[in-house]
Amino acid sequence: MIRIANLWKRFEDHEVLRGINLEIRDGETLTIIGGSGCGKSVLLKHMVGLLQPDEGTIEVDGVDIVGLPERRLSEVQKHFGMLFQGAALFDSLTVGENVAFGLRHLKHLAEETVRAKVAERLGMVGLEGIEDLKPSELSGGMKKRVGLARAIATDPKYILYDEPTTGLDPIMADVITGLIVRLQKQLAITSIIVTHDMASAYKCSNRIAMLHEGRIVEVGTVDEIRNTMNPLVKQFITGSGEGPIQMPVRHPAAAAWGASSAATR
Repeated sequence: MIRIANLWKRFEDHEVLRGINLEIRDGETLTIIGGSGCGKSVLLKHMVGLLQPDEGTIEVDGVDIVGLPERRLSEVQKHFGMLFQGAALFDSLTVGENVAFGLRHLKHLAEETVRAKVAERLGMVGLEGIEDLKPSELSGGMKKRVGLARAIATDPKYILYDEPTTGLDPIMADVITGLIVRLQKQLAITSIIVTHDMASAYKCSNRIAMLHEGRIVEVGTVDEIRNTMNPLVKQFITGSGEGPIQMPVRHPAAAAWGASSAATR
């Protein structure tokens, strides 16, 4: 599992994560919800070692990745796949080359094996035979699916999803959500999703965690979150504009920070 304890992260004078404690269990889908600027994507990047915290620990299968030497961290990162918000495909590469990118850089495989794996993973996301297309020839939904094929190509243990349905129409968003559910079961992977999309969160999740102003304010099953008595969570999941509701500020400097950059999304 992934175990996060007392995690703090500051960007200059902005405290983005303020004492996060969270566990992600093997084989589950945990969805992290919360408003813009609350630190969801920053937390996700810490889990895979793309950012290092100011305080706290992040254990991945019993190994604390905070402060690990680059070579050892790289070994842990091989267990992760990631679907970025904008798919983050390489425009100069074909679809096939994009999906094969991790395979060619992380694994020592024959080219025939790489091509077979690429075809298999594209088939799993419903995009057979498009290896020779360029990202510029794809729709937004297709780009997301290619990004997902790339994320699962290396057979990761964990997949991180950063806003997987953002920018998609409701039908395509539901297609991506369905793929996440199916692949989690088919590949027996652990999934961590960051999203604003409550319809997707309810459909995908075993558990949901609410992040607010850098803290986890509630963790529960889908039914527990639907029926929450926590006013912060209730306001978010119902989309109510009434309020605003504020959490007590525990750290003196925390009152000063406001979401101001893409790093704090």
